[in-house]
Amino acid sequence: MLEKYAEALIRLPQKDKYEKTDLLIPTFKLDTEKSLDIYYAPHNEIVNLEAKIFIVGITPGWNQMNRAYQMARTGLIEQWDYEMIKRECKKAARFAGSMRNNLIDMLNQLQLQKALAISSCAQLFSDYDGLLHTTSLVPYPVFNKGKNYTGTHPSILNSALLTRYVQTYFYKEVQLFSDVLIIPLGKAVEEVLLKMIEEGYLTSQQCLLGFPHPSGANGHRQKQFLQEKKQLEAKIKSFFDNSLDTL
Repeated sequence: MLEKYAEALIRLPQKDKYEKTDLLIPTFKLDTEKSLDIYYAPHNEIVNLEAKIFIVGITPGWNQMNRAYQMARTGLIEQWDYEMIKRECKKAARFAGSMRNNLIDMLNQLQLQKALAISSCAQLFSDYDGLLHTTSLVPYPVFNKGKNYTGTHPSILNSALLTRYVQTYFYKEVQLFSDVLIIPLGKAVEEVLLKMIEEGYLTSQQCLLGFPHPSGANGHRQKQFLQEKKQLEAKIKSFFDNSLDTL
């Protein structure tokens, strides 16, 4: 897909930050269903098969899309190879901003860094990013009436379009991994994982069910985290106790 959109990316204006009128245009639109629109973004086109941690969001949001486009355009103009552009786009865009900080803080409180033999989960986004794979149920940005899709109205499983994208991309991606801890960000992702557990694609032991969405807009995040902390920490310990020989 990056190759397909390379010329259009290069033609974008040079800006520190894009406006929606720059990117949410027919050139980059992939699909539509009622009030939902899906657009191309270049940061979920690479899979780290060596990962031990697999963090899953709903879809990339506007800020992630913006950062990914800026990085992709820079790489294309500077003539980086496509694989390097894809890697750098992912590094720049994944869970960028306060959400990443909240995510790191919660994972550290759950002692994930000890299970991985690193000093902080912040290193998953820097020196030890080889341990991490990140993606979204729908790998491309989804907007509902021009705003970030939040997983509701409609739910993913009640949208034929979104369900098709999940089955086309996420189902296939999951099957590339044999021994990875999956961390769903929020209830919308958890609903899909529960369905996949029922269908036999995943096991409950490898899914950190109950993990709250790290967005600062999630007002129930702290309360939910405290309620689930003990079982989440126990699940991490159990998973890695049974996987030590693979680390």
